[in-house]
Amino acid sequence: MIDYRDGMPGDGAVLGGIARATFIETFGALYALEDLAAFLAQGSDAAYEAELADPDIAVRFALAAGIPVGFCKIGGLQLPAPTDDTGAIEVRQLYIFKPWQGVGIADVLTRWAIDTARGRGARQLWLSVFTGNPRARRFYARHDFVEVTPYRFMVGNQADEDILCRRDL
Repeated sequence: MIDYRDGMPGDGAVLGGIARATFIETFGALYALEDLAAFLAQGSDAAYEAELADPDIAVRFALAAGIPVGFCKIGGLQLPAPTDDTGAIEVRQLYIFKPWQGVGIADVLTRWAIDTARGRGARQLWLSVFTGNPRARRFYARHDFVEVTPYRFMVGNQADEDILCRRDL
């Protein structure tokens, strides 16, 4: 059984640990060690703790037997999205450890992100997804995200080809 809870101040190390570990698990083999290390250093526990204290940021954890196995983080739009919605919200991260992928956690967290964005009065929810991740692209399409425009996502000195996606709320 999976339980869910909101992130709160004091969860910075948990959030940072999951974010770094799941990024390495999913994408680590794509990068030179220097680029991966530089990217991961930006997501220190202190940086995640600061985000949790920011009222613009919301985090929802998924827990298996009380252990965090994934999370979704949303906040005000920072992506260079072509929109006039000044209140647009962005899914900044949606990461789940591989053993718990495919059991519905991502669906629950995505619905939470949509509902939370609506509750904040946003008319659009944005995210970026790696073009080389067809499973994630299909997932977001099932949740009514439309691929809009390419986006360069930097991991150290390596530019990945992502795509910005929008869901009207």
